[in-house]
Amino acid sequence: MRALAIAATGMNAQQQNIEVISNNIANINTTAFKRSRAEFTDLLYQADRLQGVSNRGRDATVPEGSQTGLGVRLAAIRSLQTQGPLTQTGNELDLALNGRGWFQITGPDSETLYTRSGSFSTNANGQLVTGDGYLVTPAIVIPNNAVSISINQSGVVSATIGGQTQPQQLGQLTIANFANEAGLEALGGNLFRQTLASGAPVVGVPGDPGYGVVSQKYLESSNVDSVKELVNLIAAQRAFELNSKVIQAVDEMAGTISKGIR
Repeated sequence: MRALAIAATGMNAQQQNIEVISNNIANINTTAFKRSRAEFTDLLYQADRLQGVSNRGRDATVPEGSQTGLGVRLAAIRSLQTQGPLTQTGNELDLALNGRGWFQITGPDSETLYTRSGSFSTNANGQLVTGDGYLVTPAIVIPNNAVSISINQSGVVSATIGGQTQPQQLGQLTIANFANEAGLEALGGNLFRQTLASGAPVVGVPGDPGYGVVSQKYLESSNVDSVKELVNLIAAQRAFELNSKVIQAVDEMAGTISKGIR
């Protein structure tokens, strides 16, 4: 019976839905994590009688016809790029973006990658790097004798050097925007790569029109809502159970038919 295959696609879809929800919950404390949402679409339809064709008498057309749906499939896992709340850390090299934009990172093989996680530090050469040691672009070098570091909302980095009263400007951070942020490829480690779907990066200065601002001593928290995820989890579980009930009902019907034939 077709109902068995149809219900099986429903169970598989809800299993994938639960996997997406579980990943959201697992990353509830991941810096700058963006929650995802599973989106589904119906499968092909089997037409037993087409609408709009002539009936047997050829003097009228069939108004609706008869089409049987064959189930559901996963269409996309959409990354929801909404702003996460900002959490104060007090660390001078912790940076959060409030608004649109991505920090630029020089990854392996000198490839430019992108991140919203501004949990930065310095390496042995004083260069600003990520937690995995990748350089922040444009390069910023913090002098060893710097007693304080200031980064304003426009991304201008300054440091007060020991023995001096006036801060010294060290560089300017820029950020990148994409036409379709959801089209970025997630690489893990809070890093993303541009794709044909995301479009080319458009680099600008924080605070410019269309770009977010930098908040020093803050980190962007995950945008996962624990209550919403639990509600979605319960809904997915109930949908999975309903599809399993369909399979059970079809199995019982098939058994009844088999007994009748005997």
